[in-house]
Formats: sequence, C-alpha cells, structure tokens
Amino acid sequence: MHSQDYALLLAFFALVLLPAPWLGRFYYKVMEGQRTWLTPVLGPVERTCYRIAGVDADREQNWKQYALALLAFNLAGFLLLFGVLLLQGYLPLNPQHLPGQEWSLAFNTAVSFMTNTNWQAYSGEASLSYLSQMIGLTVQNFVSAATGLAVLVALCRGIARRSAGTLGNFWTDMTRATLYGLLPLCLLLALLLVWQGVPQTFSDYVHAVTLQGADQVIPLGPAASQIAIKQLGTNGGGFFGVNSAHPFENPTAWSNLFEVVSIILIPAALVFTFGHYVKDLRQSRAILAGMLALFLIGGATALWAEYQPNPALAAPQVQQSAPMEGKESRFGTTASVLWTVTTTAASNGSVNAMHDSLNPLTGMVALVNMMVGEVIFGGVGAGLYGMLLNVLIAVFLAGLMIGRTPEYLGKKLQAREVQLLVATLLVMPVGVLVLGALATLPGPAASVSNPGAHGFSQLLYAYTSASANNGSAFAGLGANTTFHNLMIGLGMLIGRFGYILPVLALAGSLALKKTAPVGLNSFPTHGPLFVTLLVVTILLVGGLTFLPALALGPVAEHLSMGF
Repeated sequence: MHSQDYALLLAFFALVLLPAPWLGRFYYKVMEGQRTWLTPVLGPVERTCYRIAGVDADREQNWKQYALALLAFNLAGFLLLFGVLLLQGYLPLNPQHLPGQEWSLAFNTAVSFMTNTNWQAYSGEASLSYLSQMIGLTVQNFVSAATGLAVLVALCRGIARRSAGTLGNFWTDMTRATLYGLLPLCLLLALLLVWQGVPQTFSDYVHAVTLQGADQVIPLGPAASQIAIKQLGTNGGGFFGVNSAHPFENPTAWSNLFEVVSIILIPAALVFTFGHYVKDLRQSRAILAGMLALFLIGGATALWAEYQPNPALAAPQVQQSAPMEGKESRFGTTASVLWTVTTTAASNGSVNAMHDSLNPLTGMVALVNMMVGEVIFGGVGAGLYGMLLNVLIAVFLAGLMIGRTPEYLGKKLQAREVQLLVATLLVMPVGVLVLGALATLPGPAASVSNPGAHGFSQLLYAYTSASANNGSAFAGLGANTTFHNLMIGLGMLIGRFGYILPVLALAGSLALKKTAPVGLNSFPTHGPLFVTLLVVTILLVGGLTFLPALALGPVAEHLSMGF
C-alpha cells in the first residue's frame, strides 16, 4: 500500500463518520415533522403532496394498517415498472429503439428495483431506454430506499413509545423520507458527478470512428441523476452494464471517493437517528461500534487477501504483486477492495472491479458481509432494523445466560417477540440455501461458467446477493434464464418482505408494552461487553449457518490454489 491508499481510507472514514451525528439528528427531526432548515423550501411541497394524494398527515396507523399501505404501494410500483419494461419499445424517450424486455427478465428487474436490490440480469445501455431508466428505475431507487427508512422509523417508534397502538403514518413517512431525506443529498451528489464528467443528457448515442478506423457507438444518457440515488439509496443498479467500473459512471478518483462515501453515509447517520428516538445516544454509539468492528474485520481480511500474489505465477522471472485482473487500473487494489467491502456491507450492488477476479478470501468476505443479513451499515433503513433484530437476539441470549427475563430499554421480550425474531432468522437460509440448492440441479447449473469451487461460489454469490437485497454479482453466471429470473426474483421478495413484515409486527408488539425503569440489575446495552456480545452473535448466527457452503466455495478454492 502507498500513501494515497492510506489517504483514501482516512478520507473515507472521516467523510462517513464526522457528518453522521448531525445528519442523524436531521433525519429524526424530519421524520417526526419538526422544523428544519429545509422546511421553508420543502414544507409547501410536502403539504401539496398530501393534498393531491388525499392523505391526512396527522392520522396514525397501527402496524397492520402500516404494513398493508406499504404492501399496496410496493405492489403498485412493481406493476408500473413491469409494464414500462414490457412496453418500452412503444414508449417515448427511446432514441435507440430498444425493444421491451422478455417477461421473465422484466419480472426479475421489476422485483429487483422494487425491493432495493438492483440485481441486473441485463446490460443497461443495451437493454433499457431513457424513459425506463428514469420513470422506472430511478423512481424505484427513491421509493424503495424511502420504504426501508419508513420501516426503520416505525420500529424506532415501537421501541420508544409506551402503551401505544400506532406507529405513525406510512404515507407521511414515505413523503418525508423521499423529499427531505433523499432528494437534497441526491441533487448535491448529482451536481458533483456532473462536475467530474458524468453525462446527464437526452442526446442520442454518439457514433465515432476509432484510431483503427472502426465504428464505435458511445452510450450516453441521464446517468448522473440515477447514479446519485443508486449510491445514496444503497441501490447499486448501474446505468451502464459494467456499473461503476464504466468511465462515464465513475470517471475520476474524486467521483470514486464521492460515490463510495455516499453508499454508507445515510446508514451510518441513521444509527444516531435511533439514539434520538430512544433518547439515549449511548445505544447509537454501541451499535455503531459493532458495525465498525465488523466492517474493519472484513476490510482488513479482504485487503490482506487481495494483496497476496497468485501462487500459480510464482517464478523468479515474474514480479510478485497484487493481481490486477478485473480491477480498474486508475484506482488500484485498495480502492477496489474498499468498494467491494463497502457495497457488500451495505446493500449496494454497484461494483468498480470484477468480483469474479477477486482472490477467494476476498470474495468470501463479500459473501459473509451479505450472509449476516446486510447489517454492517446495510441499506437505508434496512441495515439498522436488521441490526436491531440482532440486538434483540443478543439481549435474549444475555437474558438466558444470566437467568432473567430479557428486556431492551425497559421493554420485556416475551414469547411473541421471540417468535418474530426466530422468523427473521429463517429468511437468509431459505433464500440462500434452499433456492441455491435448487439452482444446482442439472438444468439451472448449466448457467455456471466455471467448474469446481469457483463455479459454486458464483452460484452461491448470486442467491446470497438476491436474498440479502444486495444486487452485486460474481459475474460468470448466465442469470438471464427463465429459471434464474424467477428464482432470484423469489429470493429478493423473501429477503425484503421476510424481514419487513416481522419487523412491523415486532414494532407493533413493542409499542403496546409499558416501559419498566432501567435499574442497576438491568443488563447494560451500551458498553464494550454488549458490543462484543453483539458482534459474536452476528458472526455465530450468520456465519455458522453458512459455514458448510463457504467451505465448499471460497475456502476450497483458496486451498486448491495453494495460497
């Protein structure tokens, strides 16, 4: 590593962590309808949205009403996007006259963007019109992230409120999350990206002649706006096929820094938002410490692994260095590893290097980051409510060890809460292991391009990415088949709503409870002991479940290559 690598890491952590407390307080005030510095500008817009939609912003909903509104909204978004993708050949803003997508691919894409996964079984510039990118994908990038934020806020209210039957209003939370929480930051990031050279145009693709005299088509489009929300909303779906490895999506070292910081900027801030809801910022610092510990463990392991030279090239005549296959030579190994770890720690599917070319242990870190449930920062809202589930599981285990009824912030965890927690523990195993096992059958397995352990890793990564609502891929897997489109689509639905519905039910159950005073005999949930317990719980629950699969994939590949 060189000095610029250390400067990149320092700038990354500084830009993520320093604004987090301020931004977290801002999100709390926004979601609770308190006045902020944006209220004079956006307040009239917010009230106009309520009048047009016929929403009573002051009317709160119980958890069932909240869940039904969420499901209805997401279903409507899916149907709209599905229709746009099928019919894009007949719709405007299609200068390349691209046809509509095949039905199973359109289903997969619509589910992908509706669930904040952004898995792409197609090449962006070769398959989608400008209208599909804007009206379809960019809109879903906003509302899917806002949905995650709304669910998180509902859970925060459930933990913080006493003897309450309501959790807020879904339509109000969605509006505020989009209008105040995402739009201003996206506008700022889009302007920064345009400044760095990212295109934002409706012009036709450019036809050019290369130095060798060959004809070349250079794709353009309204890319900067979509890239801004794909990163800030932890979506990750690329405007262009190769995603953030494309020089138009990520043209400079500055754009690379802006984008990788923006991926976990909001998830880190929301940790402090939770602290404001429960009126105890010590809880925020403990959760953030757990997230950072897991991030640093994974990041350090991946950096070490990726700097190991390939043993197959060991010879006196060959200079031994970190392999550069599949990496962006402009940014180097450290920037590629940082991006890989950040995007898989958050539920962001963007890539600035080919994951298929990573050393086996680096690929394993990416897999583990997703297998633990995308809780190491995670997606907007989704990461923290997933982490809070692990917090409650850790509290339950601590209660068992000390022989007391488990409680968190004065709320006792009883049979119903434990049942809901157990239900969430089944989501990742079902999505990864059950659906992944079906994908190893002779027909679907033909999509795997590599034999042996690496081929298994490709398949495992695809279904892990879908179930964790990440969206990145190992590449090498021909996923655009009817089977994989439907099964991966099902995995994305399980991974999204398999968490959301139990979380809302849990929030409703906790909101009804009275709060017992936290005394000297209560198990503290803000000290180093609890942080350690939380990290160990996440690694045991997530890691041990998938250890056999990891042993057959990246671990076996690592050993077979002679590292």
